[in-house]
Amino acid sequence: MAGREDGSMGSSLHGVTGREPTFAFSTEAEEAAPASKFDLPVDSENKATTIRILSFANPHMRAFHLSWISFFTCFASTFAAAPLVPIIRDNLNLTRVDIGNAGVASVSGAIFSRLTMGVVCDMLGPRYGCAFLIMLSAPAVFCMSLIDDAAGYITVRFLIGLSLATFVSSQYWVSTMFNSKIIGTVNGLTAGWGDMGGGVTQLLMPLVYHAICRCGATPFTAWRLAYFVPGIMHVVMGILVLTLGQDLPDGNLKTLQKRGDANKDKFSKVLWHAVTNYRTWIFVHLYGYSMGAELTINNVIYEYYYDKFNLDLRVAGIIAACFGMANFFARPLGGILSDIGARYWGMRARLWNVWILQTAGGAFCLWLGRANTLPASITAMVLFSLCAQAACGATYGVVPFISRRSLGIISGMTGAGSNIGGSLTQMLFFSSSKYHTGLGLEYMGIMIMACTLPVALVHFPQWGSMFLPPSDGADEERYYASEWNEEERSKGKHSASLKFAENCRSERGRRNAILAAAATPPNNTPEHA
Repeated sequence: MAGREDGSMGSSLHGVTGREPTFAFSTEAEEAAPASKFDLPVDSENKATTIRILSFANPHMRAFHLSWISFFTCFASTFAAAPLVPIIRDNLNLTRVDIGNAGVASVSGAIFSRLTMGVVCDMLGPRYGCAFLIMLSAPAVFCMSLIDDAAGYITVRFLIGLSLATFVSSQYWVSTMFNSKIIGTVNGLTAGWGDMGGGVTQLLMPLVYHAICRCGATPFTAWRLAYFVPGIMHVVMGILVLTLGQDLPDGNLKTLQKRGDANKDKFSKVLWHAVTNYRTWIFVHLYGYSMGAELTINNVIYEYYYDKFNLDLRVAGIIAACFGMANFFARPLGGILSDIGARYWGMRARLWNVWILQTAGGAFCLWLGRANTLPASITAMVLFSLCAQAACGATYGVVPFISRRSLGIISGMTGAGSNIGGSLTQMLFFSSSKYHTGLGLEYMGIMIMACTLPVALVHFPQWGSMFLPPSDGADEERYYASEWNEEERSKGKHSASLKFAENCRSERGRRNAILAAAATPPNNTPEHA
């Protein structure tokens, strides 16, 4: 296994003190490398260059599994009400407006919690952010069993929805643990398997509900008791993340800062570089109509099939679950396609990947709204699910490259975009009697296709855009070092950004990467950096 050539400790997300020498980077094992302290081969930042799904090795694979399972738990609890709506609406006398408002509430709260989570990850580390949020939201899950009116239902769904910010901590966490060449795949796996909670809950909650009913409980009591299952999952996962997780490859962020091995960055500067980068806002917009559409579907798809095709409670749940369950492979597929495309054609392939997948998803959503037979409707739903979720994975195949210094806040802003998009779509098309659900799905499909067009405006000077080549004289070191001023660079605070830039040269595509490697010796830091 490959490790650092001298076996010394490297840098993680927040940089190093500047006292370390410059190291060569590689994503392949070196024949003469000494034994590494990590179970997986690592690059110059101690980020893993491979992923082993069946491993639970600390820190890389442990962070991977803890992050996706935590997000899975929160996704399942947030949408646990959807498959039980036919029972809950009778118990609480909910109207269509009440159900629509609850759907908006379940995703709108995460707008603020995801923005906050990005800051927490940058300043305190992803472990604390994930563990504290998942445990703090556990009481809200348990309180679902106590509500007795529409206002309580909407309020509790809003509070549970705050836990969706664990998406940000999961994406941030694995981005600090894995090399840029496989970041699309890893981000796709963690987010996709977490999103799968929205499908599993469509199956799990009706099964738990029926099991409780068979034990003698009334229907109006059974749905309330069923909420103890996701509530207990919250408590267990919060404890596991706090006790078993590790922020960065080299240790926990606070420990590294106390030792002087990681910089304490200023929030104002981290925020500034996030909000002044126009690419951030474009990806906030794009994600609003890929993941945002998925959040909306999770709220309406069960009731849609139950009412339109007069299906049994469990049959409707199985069909609705297919949408969320596709995340198991659809979202990772988007990340894998992004990584494969970048291997040959660089960042430009990643951008084309986003546009193709998200536009196709919009077209299939339009078909879903127009389908009048059950087989056609299921086919359209599955295809829409595959493309929309793959587009989400492709989006987070690009996001980690927007900024090195402000990764947490940009991840949070992009994640919040999905909640903004989901909330707007729910309010526009699914929260009143103006549109029936089928027509709302048609309009959502058209909106998805139209709102994907701005991806063509994304241009990285060192890599180019969908239609334009790289800018003359631009390179990775200039781009990422520009986030630090002269005083900070003189103190070596940008050292981690330079190492990240070296590891990102593959985003030029295979041909340009080969030329760059021939022009720049492995252990030579360019003078302009």
